Amino acid sequence: LNCQGIMYTRKSLCSVEPEKARKIFADQKYKSATNGCCDGYLQANVVILEKKYAEDFQQFCELNSKPAPLLEVLSPGNPYTSVLANNADIRNSLPKYRIHSSNGYTECHDINNLWNDEMVTFFLGCSFSFEKALMNNGINMRHIDLGLNVPMYDTNIITNNVASFGQHMVVSMRPIKKNKILAAYKITEPLLSAHGSPIYFGYPQGIGINDINKPNYGDAVPIQQDELPVFWPCGVTTQVAVKAALEQGIVKQAITHSPGHMFISDLKVQDSLNVNIYSKL
Repeated sequence: LNCQGIMYTRKSLCSVEPEKARKIFADQKYKSATNGCCDGYLQANVVILEKKYAEDFQQFCELNSKPAPLLEVLSPGNPYTSVLANNADIRNSLPKYRIHSSNGYTECHDINNLWNDEMVTFFLGCSFSFEKALMNNGINMRHIDLGLNVPMYDTNIITNNVASFGQHMVVSMRPIKKNKILAAYKITEPLLSAHGSPIYFGYPQGIGINDINKPNYGDAVPIQQDELPVFWPCGVTTQVAVKAALEQGIVKQAITHSPGHMFISDLKVQDSLNVNIYSKL
């Protein structure tokens, strides 16, 4: 609810400053996906693990930099950002969190009651960051036009696994007109902090997607006859990696963003071009 008692919408958040958006999330006045929010600002996937697993997970990210470009890593027990934003509190800065265990997951809107001094927070690049650049060049984002989350799919592309972390890559998909696919590659290629260029386009079965109308995460969107599906590496790959560690009984619990419900940073996408802005543990 805003001050008039009305729920915020994605459209109403498209041009607000990230600090204000994070306050709205913390107040639980917006609980939906963040695609289309805070146009032009870098968004990030979030993974929170116990300190004893952090080194292996960081190495996994470094070996899989396309789906998991590291942006910032917080020290154990520290919930406050310093690079992506000035003292943003990760415990309530997302619209929705996912709490993973070996039995599956639950979701919530803040994690204050779960926080402890052993927790290490990882921020990783997100493809929502480049959508405004595509739209500025006449490439429409179907999911934003329809008010939906982006569709995301498990693939048969195997990740570079580390210890118990890893399995396969997840991709996000955007239908793009055939005569604009090359432009989409050129626009996103420099944006390494947001996964860079697509990894594949066209026939979805080529990367193990059997039904394009049934995404594993997010919402299905229609593809027109003059369009092809274009796939980018997706940060949900890290959730698949963490799930593998949970299923093996190595990791007992992990906290992530709910797919599509990202951390919105204070950095403009262009300010993060090709810059290694995270520090090692």
